[in-house]
Amino acid sequence: MKQRQLLKTGLVSKTGLAALALAAALSAARAEDPIIIGAAIAQSGAIAPYDDGPAKAMEIAVDEINAKGGILGRQLKIIYSDTKSDIAYGATAAQDVIDKGAKMVVVTCDYDYGSAAASVADGAGLIAFSTCAGDPKFGPSGIGPNAFTMATGAPGQAVALAEWAYNVKGWRTAYVLLDTTIAFDASFADFFTRRWTELAGAEGLIGKDTFGGEDPQIASQITRIKALPKQPDVMVLSSFPPGGSSAMRQLRAADVNVPLLGSESWDGDYWLEAVPNLSNFYLVTYGSVFGNDSRPEVAAFMEKFKKKFDTRPVTSHAMTGYSVIQGWTKAIEKAGTFDTDKVRDALETFVGEPLLAGPTTFTKDTHINMRRDLILLEVKDGKPGNVISVVKAEQMPK
Repeated sequence: MKQRQLLKTGLVSKTGLAALALAAALSAARAEDPIIIGAAIAQSGAIAPYDDGPAKAMEIAVDEINAKGGILGRQLKIIYSDTKSDIAYGATAAQDVIDKGAKMVVVTCDYDYGSAAASVADGAGLIAFSTCAGDPKFGPSGIGPNAFTMATGAPGQAVALAEWAYNVKGWRTAYVLLDTTIAFDASFADFFTRRWTELAGAEGLIGKDTFGGEDPQIASQITRIKALPKQPDVMVLSSFPPGGSSAMRQLRAADVNVPLLGSESWDGDYWLEAVPNLSNFYLVTYGSVFGNDSRPEVAAFMEKFKKKFDTRPVTSHAMTGYSVIQGWTKAIEKAGTFDTDKVRDALETFVGEPLLAGPTTFTKDTHINMRRDLILLEVKDGKPGNVISVVKAEQMPK
């Protein structure tokens, strides 16, 4: 009897040890599993050009980190779910990558197209990073405490252009034509208007009008512009392709040939065929994808991108995708953990953190940057990428 009890006890002990060994093995296996970054972004549709470069740039950053041993001893892996450039599908795409184990969710380069996905991630207790959503609502005020964007915001872009137009070009009258499709353009137009009237006075803004980018027929707007007693020195086209390029083509066809100003939304050359032989158009963006950006860190990144993908980025928004991985992993290292709350707290300590997109500062209330260097490009004779200068918003409007 005693011998039987000893055998039984030994069997239980062996079973317990086996269970502990199995648990330890599973735990070790989990520790060796990669940390998943879920990209709920547009891989098809009208917004895909803005997400393509950032996604590829994230792959470069992840490769570099993994080659150095990963982060906190873990490798990184990116998985994707296509939003199809459909605002309503963003939440589904975010849930898809979360269900597949994402520990951080990257969303589309726009507040309207990315906020649904970001809200799902924020609600799940995960960091939601937009590569370049430029509307100030992307963050605690419009989504939640875990939402960050690597953008230089629409207000900063608009102010930089207004100051350059007034101080450098000497233009004194402006007209603003706003596409009402997305919040970014409303913010851009608003801050240009506010800074311009500070510089040029209320009389310096000689008109404003709107159109809908989904059906960009602007004949009536053109009639009102041409009926002005005097044409403006400069016009802001606060829009984006393809609707905005249709509006631009109509302006030029109607001999409205005043200088045009635009945001980062006009980066790249994929849209230029829609406006043949375009000239006198100026835009700000993160960098030049045309091989002529004189900043060493930008030139080096563009070379790495071309080497990996055998082509340049569609737009320089790629720089923000690289910076998302830079910033998130720096915060993890600082926090010493992947825990969302601690990573968020670490991100909120960034003050001028050196990232490819520019010095980056986050606070508890503000998860977007406004005053960074931007490159100013000109389109002339149908050719993009003529570098004019590097600009930065000097004084945000009161």
